[in-house]
Amino acid sequence: MAARVESAGVAQTKKEGARGRTDLAGYLFIAPFMLAYAAFLIFPVLLGLRMSFFNASLVGADSQFLGFANYRELFGDPDFWGSLWHTILFTLLSTPPLVILALIFALLANRAIPARWFFRLSFFAPWVLPSSVVALIWVWLYQPGFGLINGYLVALGLPEVAWLPDESVAMFSVVIATVWWTLGFNFILYLAGLQEIPQDIYDAAATDGAGPLSQIRWITIPLLTRTTLLVLTLQIFASLNVFDQIYIMNTTGGLNYTATRSIIQYVYEQGFTSYRVGFASAMSYVFFMLVLVVGLAQFAVSSRRRENA
Repeated sequence: MAARVESAGVAQTKKEGARGRTDLAGYLFIAPFMLAYAAFLIFPVLLGLRMSFFNASLVGADSQFLGFANYRELFGDPDFWGSLWHTILFTLLSTPPLVILALIFALLANRAIPARWFFRLSFFAPWVLPSSVVALIWVWLYQPGFGLINGYLVALGLPEVAWLPDESVAMFSVVIATVWWTLGFNFILYLAGLQEIPQDIYDAAATDGAGPLSQIRWITIPLLTRTTLLVLTLQIFASLNVFDQIYIMNTTGGLNYTATRSIIQYVYEQGFTSYRVGFASAMSYVFFMLVLVVGLAQFAVSSRRRENA
């Protein structure tokens, strides 16, 4: 009996030793990533938080502790609120078409039609272009005199539109360019979701007399709920972080600055043009908290829907 207990104890010790070696090997494998993650993400985030309480600058002057002075100045800055409103407006204008059109085009490209590969490629191709190329393409399209869009308007007997400098249409010009550019990513997500729906469900519905629109209404859209939530979440975050196309169209195409400047662009200007790194850091953290609130709200809504499903 004693020998059996001793044997069991030895086996348990060997098992624990093997498990410990396995755990150590796992930690060693992830150690390089964790070091890089800490060096290039966690440390800059903490450093930025610290800098938001100082009058830090890139010109080399000694920084002084200011407490919450940067935050107080921020909340009283009309340029901050204006750029934040432009960011929210861009998100409100760009998100619905980027979700709805992506679904419509995915439904069309998923059907068994000739040259289906061509339509899939056409919808997805703009997304692989760099932002600088997209901005320059649309700057040319919007140009008065020789721009393609105004050329068509003149050919139809309509007056030219100042797409970029006109304050009333500048934001819509950016939204149109962004929809054309980034639609392909959401299109691919929806197309992948559609291909996961079994064809047998549609065949059974057709046997029962359901037409194409009824199948989309009662089968496709409900089964794409999770995909839609994913697309909506990613799109809202992407729109809130808009910078590239607005900045390039501002600097190269004469896009109206006061009507389109985003919060990220204002952070860039304060940090790398005015060299007010502390103020820019405070602005970044306030914007981060707003984005975090949006993310938590979306998470709560999606969790509630999963529970009710």
